[in-house]
Amino acid sequence: MNWEQLLSLKRAGDTKKRERNKQDETRLGFEVDFDRIVFSSSFRSLQDKTQVIPVSKTDFVHTRLTHSMEVSVVGRSLGRIVGQKVIEKYPHLRDLGYTFNDFGAIVAAAALSHDIGNPPFGHSGEKAIGEYFKSGKGNTYKQELTDKEWQDFIDFEGNANGFKILSEGTADSGLRLSYATLGAFMKYPKESLPKKPTKHIVDKKYGFFQSQKEFFTDVVNDLGLLPLRTGKDLAFNRHPLSFLVEAADDICYTIIDFEDGINLGLIEEEFALEYLIKLVKDTIDIKKYHALQHKKDRVSYLRALAIGTLIQEAAHVFLENEEAILNGSYGVALLDKCKYEAQINDILQISIEKIYNSHEVIEKEVAGYKIIADLLNVFITSVNNTYIGQASNYDKLIFKLLPESCRELSDSLYNRIMMVCSFIAGMSDGYAILIHKKITGTTI
Repeated sequence: MNWEQLLSLKRAGDTKKRERNKQDETRLGFEVDFDRIVFSSSFRSLQDKTQVIPVSKTDFVHTRLTHSMEVSVVGRSLGRIVGQKVIEKYPHLRDLGYTFNDFGAIVAAAALSHDIGNPPFGHSGEKAIGEYFKSGKGNTYKQELTDKEWQDFIDFEGNANGFKILSEGTADSGLRLSYATLGAFMKYPKESLPKKPTKHIVDKKYGFFQSQKEFFTDVVNDLGLLPLRTGKDLAFNRHPLSFLVEAADDICYTIIDFEDGINLGLIEEEFALEYLIKLVKDTIDIKKYHALQHKKDRVSYLRALAIGTLIQEAAHVFLENEEAILNGSYGVALLDKCKYEAQINDILQISIEKIYNSHEVIEKEVAGYKIIADLLNVFITSVNNTYIGQASNYDKLIFKLLPESCRELSDSLYNRIMMVCSFIAGMSDGYAILIHKKITGTTI
């Protein structure tokens, strides 16, 4: 892989090549990506989607929206640090008009959208969709779908749904992000089967649905991503900047979820601060730390130091392995290779025990399973009965609840079901709860 190709400004529907040194300097192509994401309805819905504590009513706990914004900020810093060194190493990029800020803009935009495809109720939302098809009423559709189409449903993936959202539209509509940003967004540039054939980071999950296969192929070919292996199944090495997007996300959820747990009282302050101090022992100002009188201020100080420390470390690991990343021989997350791996794992283990497995989180996830299964059943039944001309009066009413863009039904069963899954995945937690109450008759 080469950086000139990886920094592609191409957008869906382009008929001629875009050149970096011919861009409007007041609003560069990669910065446009960030702006378009911010103004999208899919991004706005993240303000009411679960990050750690589902539908929390406290004002300091993160939603998917605040989390995504913070990941974007961290990603921009990572991109700029790396970009500065890459430009120095490959000076011809400067001659083509690229700057270190381009790297920051690409990573910031991809990081901003990294959770845009996640269903309501956190990661349990993905599992709830999968369970509906694997062992619920949706299992009846298995025989009518190909193996890969079926895998898309039983292993529904927020990353693939995010790529679907970011890639939909035509030359005159949709987000139409640059291929560089789309490449950086794709942490798992492979299809849903085979599932986890190796321990390579790309094989951990998958990154696109069968409905986006053609566009995915166009993007990876334009960027020059290297095939991960030979064979008919699509799997490619990552765009190098996706490692930075992943690192930004890892840094934020490791440190900030931990901070939320402390502020909520789920993790004892003295116990928690001990682990954060281990992570920042080389940069902490002990005198300044002890001068802070309030828990929230002490936690904020350590959180800022921890994030800064991990940004520098992740950038260092990337630059140390840049050539291996470009030739496709690097296959692990950046933080898995950093010198703070043990401290990070300790913090994650506490978060799993005290936060992710807390009663409040589990209770809301259980409710989410029921809500999503009911919504899927009602809407898929309505759509399919409408398509075959056998809709009941109830089906017709449910069909009218779909947005207008979802009422032009495909002849493909796979596409019809995927449309419903994406519609429900796009709901905020609050809207999913409200619609469920209405269709079950518990509220009017």
